[in-house]
Amino acid sequence: MTAPVLTSIVPGAGPLHSSAYFVRFYIPVKFQASPPVALPELNLHSDRWESHCIAVRQFSGFARDSNVIKEAEKLAISLSQSSWANLTEFSDKNTYSIAQYNSPFHFIGRVNEVWVDVGGSEVPGCESSHAYTY
Repeated sequence: MTAPVLTSIVPGAGPLHSSAYFVRFYIPVKFQASPPVALPELNLHSDRWESHCIAVRQFSGFARDSNVIKEAEKLAISLSQSSWANLTEFSDKNTYSIAQYNSPFHFIGRVNEVWVDVGGSEVPGCESSHAYTY
């Protein structure tokens, strides 16, 4: 298994305007030139993320709906009060991703992050990088 496992929540993108969930697995750099091919019956596809900038808030414990929403709200508040507030806009303030770095059997010292896409080229400190995901 790779880390992090990234789950993106996009409100209104699912059937009947429900939320859509996308689960992505990071492919390490050594496999990115020739990513593995998924079995057709799994209905998976690879994505290549172009350079973009994300804001991150780290939290511990298990990533449950209740605490993930609170952490996403804290991240949004923090960004709105930062020097980045006037440099960028969220593409959708309700769209975010949860990065989970630990196995479900890891109980102590868990590391999770809430990610929010922010503008890229106009934000100081954004680096160029690419990642493949499934």
